[in-house]
Amino acid sequence: MRLLAYTLITLFLVQGCSKEEDNSSSALKSMYFPPLTGNEWETKTIASLGWNQNAVQPLMEFLIQKHTKSFMILVDGKIVMEEYFDGHTSSTQWEWNSAGKTLVATTIGIAQQEGFLNKNNKASDYLGAGWTNMPIEKEDLITVKHLLSMTSGIDDTKQLTIKPNLTYVADAGTRWAYGNVFQKLTDITANAANKNFETYFNEKLKNKIGMDGHWNFGLIFTIYHSTARSMARFGLLALNKGKWESEQIVEAQFFTESCNSSQNLNPSYGYLWWLNGKIKYMLPGDQAIFTGPLIPNAPNDMFAAMGAKDQRIYVVPSRNMVVVRMGNASDPANPNFAVSGLDNELWSKLSALIN
Repeated sequence: MRLLAYTLITLFLVQGCSKEEDNSSSALKSMYFPPLTGNEWETKTIASLGWNQNAVQPLMEFLIQKHTKSFMILVDGKIVMEEYFDGHTSSTQWEWNSAGKTLVATTIGIAQQEGFLNKNNKASDYLGAGWTNMPIEKEDLITVKHLLSMTSGIDDTKQLTIKPNLTYVADAGTRWAYGNVFQKLTDITANAANKNFETYFNEKLKNKIGMDGHWNFGLIFTIYHSTARSMARFGLLALNKGKWESEQIVEAQFFTESCNSSQNLNPSYGYLWWLNGKIKYMLPGDQAIFTGPLIPNAPNDMFAAMGAKDQRIYVVPSRNMVVVRMGNASDPANPNFAVSGLDNELWSKLSALIN
């Protein structure tokens, strides 16, 4: 009865990455963090977790069928599965695509805790007046938080984030639309900290958790490339609310805000993180509202970094679990920007494994 009451209260109040403080502290005590250098990474066996061994082969076949190149599962920070396909290895780097948005959001959080910026301030405080092609009174409505939550009101139909394309559609905060204008957050960080974005990111985030990789700042897309293990390291940081071993890399409060609903228009979206278990969701390129959770087969408290061609970091606090998938699009004819048919199918296979 006590467990049931706790579960209902938790789902009602947060349904996100936030957990009771004593539970969170207990989980952290049992958490493993791999060394910052070298290939050492402790493992757990499927048998030790009591998972269904018979579900492993169907999962592997599914991953191959869906053009996966790298796949990892962590529990308590330890590797339970690490599989590579189609010539990939643990040292092969691959694109994160829009899953890398979460790296940008986290870097914004670090810059805020260091006093360089405030997410509630106008974006123009850091980009200068006239950074959009909007009337100044409309531009002044846009805060850093609006860029983090995809509610800037800027036209989302143009991919190239140059000033002529940054036109008015709605007042900031009144419309959710997934677009590339988030890239301005890298300029905000650089200008606020007075340091090149990648240099700041490397110093404050990448090197702190032992990631490899590099940014590719293109005219249309800003994309991070790394190994699957580096993706898993970032997922482990997210699982622990921005803490790596004894160091709080980014404030827990900011990370909790990041992976809970950032607005009511699309409650399945945080600060560039996708959230499961909400009552409705919206998708890129569409103003339609869909009822129900984002990924019905996944745990309600799961939150995810999602990128085109099915680049994924799934974080499940209730299971102390991180799942990473890199590769080509599961459906080459439909390389979605975010949620795709892969997600629900994969979680069906994972549920058979872990339940």
